[in-house]
Amino acid sequence: MRALFIPFLFIVFFANAQAQVSSVVKGKISGKVTDATNKQPVDYATISVYKQGVASPFNGISTDPKGNFTVDHIPPGEYKITADFLGYQRATIEHVIVKDGDNVSVGEIKLAPVPHQLQGVTITAKTPTVESKIDKLVYNPQNDLSAQGGVAIDILKKVPQITVDIDGNVELQGNANIRFLINGKPSSIFGASLTDALASIPASQIKSIEVITSPGAKYDAAGTGGIVNIILKDSRVEGINGSVNLSAGTRRENGSFNLNMRKGNFGVNAFFSGNKQLNSNSPNMRTNTSVDKFSNTTTLFQEGSNNFTRNGYQSGLNLTWNISKHDDLTGSIGFNHFGNHSKGISNQRQSKIDSLGNLITDFESIRNSSSKFNGTSTDVSLNYKKTFEKEGQELEVLYTESFGNNTFSSFQQQDYLNALIPSSGISNNNPGKDRETNISVDYAHPISKNFTLETGAKLDFNHINNNIITDTLQGGVFVPNPNQTYGFIYDRKIYAYYLSASASIFHNFLDVKAGLRDEYTTTKADFEGTNIPNYNILVPSLVLSHKLGGGQSVKISYTRRVQRPDYGDLNPFLNISDPHNISTGNPALKPERGDNFELGYNKSFDKGANINIAAFYRRNTNDIQQFTTFYSELEINGITYNDVSLSQQYNLGSQIRKGINIYASVPVTDKFSLRSNMLFSQRTSNNPGSASVTGFAYRINMNAQYSFGHDLSAEFFANYRSSQKDIQGTNPKFVFYNFAVRKMILNKKFSFGLTASNPFANFVGQRSTTFGSNFSQVNIRQVPVRSFGISLSYKFGKLDFKKENKEKEKDDDMVTPDATPAEKDKGK
Repeated sequence: MRALFIPFLFIVFFANAQAQVSSVVKGKISGKVTDATNKQPVDYATISVYKQGVASPFNGISTDPKGNFTVDHIPPGEYKITADFLGYQRATIEHVIVKDGDNVSVGEIKLAPVPHQLQGVTITAKTPTVESKIDKLVYNPQNDLSAQGGVAIDILKKVPQITVDIDGNVELQGNANIRFLINGKPSSIFGASLTDALASIPASQIKSIEVITSPGAKYDAAGTGGIVNIILKDSRVEGINGSVNLSAGTRRENGSFNLNMRKGNFGVNAFFSGNKQLNSNSPNMRTNTSVDKFSNTTTLFQEGSNNFTRNGYQSGLNLTWNISKHDDLTGSIGFNHFGNHSKGISNQRQSKIDSLGNLITDFESIRNSSSKFNGTSTDVSLNYKKTFEKEGQELEVLYTESFGNNTFSSFQQQDYLNALIPSSGISNNNPGKDRETNISVDYAHPISKNFTLETGAKLDFNHINNNIITDTLQGGVFVPNPNQTYGFIYDRKIYAYYLSASASIFHNFLDVKAGLRDEYTTTKADFEGTNIPNYNILVPSLVLSHKLGGGQSVKISYTRRVQRPDYGDLNPFLNISDPHNISTGNPALKPERGDNFELGYNKSFDKGANINIAAFYRRNTNDIQQFTTFYSELEINGITYNDVSLSQQYNLGSQIRKGINIYASVPVTDKFSLRSNMLFSQRTSNNPGSASVTGFAYRINMNAQYSFGHDLSAEFFANYRSSQKDIQGTNPKFVFYNFAVRKMILNKKFSFGLTASNPFANFVGQRSTTFGSNFSQVNIRQVPVRSFGISLSYKFGKLDFKKENKEKEKDDDMVTPDATPAEKDKGK
């Protein structure tokens, strides 16, 4: 652990020392921006600082929700300050004198509305790729060239603290138990198949991704890894505008359409997107060696290939109504569909020898298999938000309902070639429905300027109705198998209440946010012989943040999280789609609890460079992990299966993960920039009755972007994830890289892009191992990754800005609050 923290301490010390050398002579400029007509604060106004007599700004910032701003790290000298916001005339303050260490206040800057409306204006600006906030990191993919034409998984590969493997499985600081949200709301789209869901959301539809490793009391306690919130694009700009995105390639095709309309206090956003992953063939090989109670050794060798396709589409309608100055109503309805189809063939050879090396049996077989999944979900939400005259006081009521229909089917048949053994096979059909209802009420009340209380309650009801229909092959015909056919009903209810407080103490030296959440869970399932107990969990959280000056900040956080076993983990149904590799649930599972500690540091440099470091320590108890047991013979409902690896989830003691994540962004020149994200961690699993297992892993990526001018830019991205030891073997390493180029024309309304992923290798090899007391297994897969693609994007529309709607006019797509004054002048 010392080795992990040495880089953290060294970098913090060095950066802090550099800041102390320079902050002695540097000062600050602060003020407030208001509307000249109604005296209301102007949030997200752009403040730019120029050296007197120089045409280009060298520093700047956006105002906060109260209209306030502070630009620090200002050397002594004479400056010009400008304030801009779309639909307002620029305000300029000349000859602002800053002396050594001064905090100069320019007072209230009043913005006057423009005397005419803007017609047909398109304004673009660069948003910081990564933003560090007190409780989360925000990744903005607007300038992400290599993800163009991709899906959510492609963007997640670049997000700090997140790791994605070759199959699309996501981990946050090494933990796969993540709570995924869309626009801050749960969705049944994630419940059926997380990987398929993330592969169905086009990258062109995503505005930002929020990573919350230490969620506060307001958030659900679910997910010991933390929360990932996917924010989709919308627009609150007066007028009609939208975008069309199309991409095609050798491995994937995408398309999306966005339309935004707003008139006065009413707005509509509609979107549709679809995608398809084209057929890919993955060769695979598996060798299993086992020893039975008679000391006979059996070797099972399987070699074949698997064809895989995936498809999905999404559509939605969002409505916003600003009823009054203090009342907003938002409603949305969304429909999602995704599915996949897998089909493969495998040649098998099984041989057995005794302890003296004599051959007992040796036979060959061919196994044909297929599986198909289809899932749909409908999400409905209604949100009411009320603000009060007292700044910061607000009430919010949210209702969401999510309906899902999912069907999974599988088939396998094994035919023997050189033995008088009848063919065997099994066919499953598994339709199911789920419904999740959430009702929450949140209230914030500022006690004073520096102290705010928040409280709220939530109901989370989840209902699942599932059926499993199974046929087995007998005499060459598939007939119903009553022992493997049944249905169940699963109900889980969570009742939650929280109280939290945020304050600035010691003369704004330290920002504090502390809270406590209480969640009571009841679960009922009619699994045979199962009685799941109710339980209550208290979830404390604490964040301490301090600004060091010189663009630096440091924070310490703690939170407790919980991972409840879902119905798939609890369901005792035996999946026998591969009779040599059977999986089942465990109705005796208890919830996993995690205590997460984090120390974070962020530093922003004068010329745009940024570094963010997060050192973490996570301890899970009742740790839920999959464990594989090998059986020479396993009887299931009167049928005996030979040489079976049975996988099941268990509460296996505790797990400790400690590590460090380093993110750095450096603008090497005006045209060339570099970004890197590095994660180093060590995981130790302590299982009662077994020796502890410790494994070290790391993930490193590099992103290089170059602008050739004339709106032509190129990017290279490479990502490496090491293998890692777990309680029963090793997980495979993963290497991925791609190239991208983009050209923008027609005033940046139209863009054309080309991408190439792993162009120099058709496959990426994946080697994993599993072992136990009486068996060892090696799996080798060749995953096809090489692809080439083309993408097109077009933005359209006319924007009208009116001063009475200023507080609602924040365009998330075509207009950004970080536009420079020069760009805004160009638009006008």
